[in-house]
Amino acid sequence: MPATNKTVTRSLLVTSATLLSISLTAPAFADASPSATPSATTSPSATPPANMSTVGGEQLGQAGTQVNLGTGAPVLPKDISARSWIVSDAESGEVLASHNAHWRLPPASTLKMLFADTLLPMFPKTTEHKVVPSDLAGIGAGSSMVGIKEDETYTVHDLWLGVFLRSGNDAVHVLSAMNKGVDQTVEDMQAHAEELQALDTHVVSPDGYDAKGQVSSAYDLTLFARSGLQKKDFREYASTVSAKFPGETTKNSKGKTTRGTFEIQNTNRLLTGDSDISQYQGIAGVKNGNTTNAGATFTGVAERSGKVLLVTVMNPEKDEHNEVYKEAAALLDWGFKATGKVEPVGELVPPQGVDSSAQPGANATTPGANSTGEASTKPVAASADASDGSSGVGIALAITGGLLVLIAAGGFLVNRRWPLPDLMRRRR
Repeated sequence: MPATNKTVTRSLLVTSATLLSISLTAPAFADASPSATPSATTSPSATPPANMSTVGGEQLGQAGTQVNLGTGAPVLPKDISARSWIVSDAESGEVLASHNAHWRLPPASTLKMLFADTLLPMFPKTTEHKVVPSDLAGIGAGSSMVGIKEDETYTVHDLWLGVFLRSGNDAVHVLSAMNKGVDQTVEDMQAHAEELQALDTHVVSPDGYDAKGQVSSAYDLTLFARSGLQKKDFREYASTVSAKFPGETTKNSKGKTTRGTFEIQNTNRLLTGDSDISQYQGIAGVKNGNTTNAGATFTGVAERSGKVLLVTVMNPEKDEHNEVYKEAAALLDWGFKATGKVEPVGELVPPQGVDSSAQPGANATTPGANSTGEASTKPVAASADASDGSSGVGIALAITGGLLVLIAAGGFLVNRRWPLPDLMRRRR
């Protein structure tokens, strides 16, 4: 299909999907006041809606498992119990297979990917902030916390480590306070979701804590990951296994002030491994979550033999330890074996304003962009020295090919490979 026709087709598809998404959400507002948020089921139905968004392709809007197996393609794993999942090629955007990809479900802390993608460009990592009581107001009961204390000073780098490694809602709220508050941050996140064409998502809380009306989908979470991974800082934080985090300031008997540190570890079990699951070969992030309403959720990115895949798994019905990671690993294994042997069931759409049909070099800058939107000509080298307190990041891959097009003030990679931290190869 000619590039121009393909672009027109995609535009018409996204427009029709947008109208469908609006029509699907309209009933939620029917009995609500003008200021109310869309209603969301406290305990989502076990049955997906008959009509879902078709952003990315008609087949993605259909309920149930969607896969187009070709000659020699492996069958999908038979023991996947998640209510919704999706496996896609992170570079080309092709969706290899899905199951209820656009089912709007509570996202839990995987929503922090959107939070990070939205706010990472806002503050240099060396910026310091002294925490005041109002910064920590409104954190939900039972939230995951990294251990931020009032009247202590933290760098933005410290706070992002708390967000990515410990899924710290306290770190999210402090960064939100720096961004003119939770309400402003929610507004910014919603606007960014719409820019990414993540139309299943409605943001109520920046940390993903269960809130009435807060929903996303496996498809949208994958869009957030794909966008975030194009930021150097996002890649590094998402792939960091452990780090030193600032503790409380104390005085000794002589009145000397000291401040120690404590170690925090990433809660992504495909990155760290656990008693019943191994580190996944080639894993490089991204984010996990777990709440009462959402169950377990996870989005991961992995690279093998030059192929980069994204997987999102939402709410496995099996009540087994680390089940969300086991199902994600099984789907990734299938995806790597199935690459080139299946016809895509849809695509990950680019952000608004990005023409993925452009030729290499058109509107292009350099092969990568950092979190401030500045381009870099160098391969990303993930720091692991004591100066930033992180460890286990490794050396990034210098990967070439594809094309780079711009969105707003930053860069967005379409059909291009990002330099992912070479975690597993370095360890082994």
